[in-house]
Amino acid sequence: MIRGERRAMIRSDIPGLSLSRQCQILSISRSSIYYRPRGESRENLALMRRIDELFLKYPFYGSRQMVHHLAREGLRVGRHRIRRDNVKNVNIGSKTGHDVGVKTRQSRMI
Repeated sequence: MIRGERRAMIRSDIPGLSLSRQCQILSISRSSIYYRPRGESRENLALMRRIDELFLKYPFYGSRQMVHHLAREGLRVGRHRIRRDNVKNVNIGSKTGHDVGVKTRQSRMI
């Protein structure tokens, strides 16, 4: 049984069986029944949209070039945030180097 199914089995209206005990029986953490995921903030959505626009215009930009370009626009963003929030989520990154197909010594000899 997957975690989501087990979490759905927990009910607060069972007398004599506390939420803590139900979580213990189902082998899930008690904090997971209270967790409610938050959506993205407006600022973060605007930033991700801008990075997407820039990536479409400059597909060869990596996270460092993207940081410098955004800094010129007045947006202070760290390189690791760009990598975490955008590069991994929308699969962007520099299209140079071994991604393009660097030839090995063996392939040049043929």
